[in-house]
Amino acid sequence: MENIVEVKNLTKSYKTCTALKQVSLNIKRGEIYGLVGANGAGKTTFLKILAGQIFPTEGELVLFGAHQQREQENQRKRTGVIIEEPGFYPQLSIEGNLEYYRLQKGIPGKAVIEETLKTVGLWEVRKKKGKTLSLGMKQRLGLAIALMGEPELLLLDEPINGLDPSGIIEVRNLLKKLNQEKNITIIISSHILSELEQLATVYGFLGKGTLLEQISAKALHEKCGNYLDIMVSDAEMYTMLLEKQFSHNHYLVLEDGTVRIFDLQQEPEKYSALASENGIGLRAMTLKQNSLEDYYMNLAKEGK
Repeated sequence: MENIVEVKNLTKSYKTCTALKQVSLNIKRGEIYGLVGANGAGKTTFLKILAGQIFPTEGELVLFGAHQQREQENQRKRTGVIIEEPGFYPQLSIEGNLEYYRLQKGIPGKAVIEETLKTVGLWEVRKKKGKTLSLGMKQRLGLAIALMGEPELLLLDEPINGLDPSGIIEVRNLLKKLNQEKNITIIISSHILSELEQLATVYGFLGKGTLLEQISAKALHEKCGNYLDIMVSDAEMYTMLLEKQFSHNHYLVLEDGTVRIFDLQQEPEKYSALASENGIGLRAMTLKQNSLEDYYMNLAKEGK
């Protein structure tokens, strides 16, 4: 699969801090790439570099196969961007804003305005002035502007920030539709990690400007699946039985003697019965699930 974005040892330094440190990653066509990180982790800086709003201090960026800055400026015509607050004119109507950007981008024909506004659900309210819009409508208008010109790559920085639950669902479904039906590659950052879990096909975890890990959604789901914590009187004997009777070797023995079992292949009751039927005391048993938040926090701790 073709790489849309390739970065190698990307670094962005300011006088007082380094926002990105030696970041290397690839983003393939058709992926929804979720950028995960706390405030100050480098997410917005990374997106601004891709958008050409700022330039890296060191490292290499390849965008649609273009290596040189001048070539990349031409390739950015294939990109739609929402970074920080969507930019539009409050005195113009929704339709007027899109007409302004249509002319600015040199897109022929007004039909694209109706098509784009219908895509984001704003056609019926196209006469509303920008200054009267709710936060959700502003986000949708920003997305409409980003979609002008049929981009192949969308760069979205917190596109669901401040939306109510119904607005979040609408934007999520729209992004899925754009990705699945038009094969638009999407790079999206969000503080609402539960939403990223329903969108992203690949994750990049950033911590203090460093890429902690890049992982596919499938691999992450396997790591974040249900696990069982079982505290027994004899962890060594219990793990021997676990391997022998259940052919199960995906587990950890924690410092307090708790056996943490991953990739559960039996009902929880069978794991407790394995102890009691073999004369091993069962002290506690808890079924848990790692969330994306848990996974990121663990990564961040390791990064520190």
